[in-house]
Amino acid sequence: MLNYCIKRIYSAVIVVIVVSIITFLMLSMVSGNAAILALGTDATPEQLAALEHEMGLDLPWYLQYFNWVKGLVRLDFGSSMLYGTDVLTLIIQRLPVTLSLALFSMLMSLTVSFILGTISAVRKGGIVDIICRSIMQLGTTIPGFWLSIIFIIYIALRSPVFPISGFVSPSESFEGYLASIFLPSLVLAIAETGSMLRAVRTSMLQSLNQDYIIMAKVQGLPRWKIYIKYGLRGALAAPLNVAGLKFARLLGGTTIVESVFSLPGLGRLVLVAVEQRDIFLLQGTAMFITASVVLISLAVDIITALMNPRMRLEGEQS
Repeated sequence: MLNYCIKRIYSAVIVVIVVSIITFLMLSMVSGNAAILALGTDATPEQLAALEHEMGLDLPWYLQYFNWVKGLVRLDFGSSMLYGTDVLTLIIQRLPVTLSLALFSMLMSLTVSFILGTISAVRKGGIVDIICRSIMQLGTTIPGFWLSIIFIIYIALRSPVFPISGFVSPSESFEGYLASIFLPSLVLAIAETGSMLRAVRTSMLQSLNQDYIIMAKVQGLPRWKIYIKYGLRGALAAPLNVAGLKFARLLGGTTIVESVFSLPGLGRLVLVAVEQRDIFLLQGTAMFITASVVLISLAVDIITALMNPRMRLEGEQS
């Protein structure tokens, strides 16, 4: 078990390093000279040279990369040319919105997936199973931007409860916070429910075919106890692993929904950075999202391994 954890941590570090190199080089080449972007084309050569020296752009690329990574380690993500403030401060300000979307959407998706997935596995081949398999197909094919527009037109515009756009902080109004986050979270939940439902159904079917489930049926235990206490408990590992990975992916995958609903989250911040060619903001947010995804994926893998009886047995024997 310890060896597995060390290998996963090592691979996570390698992934972050590789992504940081690609991010730095690609964005530096695509965005152009950051000094020109900051001062404009009317700046004099002397002004450009002074700012390039101040920003370290007159150094070789590998020294620029080393200084950038050194700043990331110290949690210095640089300053945004557009907003004129620290990138980390902007990320911290926008993070609660994206986290809210990810958490609420995953809660919705998990609730629906575990209920319908369990019933679908228990009633395999029945009406509920057919409906669930249809949901699996629809959930993965409906475009998020189209569904967001439909929700705005047919729900938000016709209901005084849900706002058309914007985000309300829970400190201002908890009811307003729930109302502002519900429809965007529902859009994301619908997109994730198809694959989550498939994971729950498959894992539950495998669990119901285990020997201890057959033995419980022979002993005449109540159906709810067989399916919920024994079947569902044995089927938790795989769906929770999928949920953890999807939650990590949502941290960087809410751009479209945040843009349609005008939510000030990380996805919207990345889009603004791309539109305005704010290289330092784009590099900082890209690395923050990458590091968050890698860390969450690492935690999910280790927790899943701890839940695996075979891994625990190997750890005890070693």
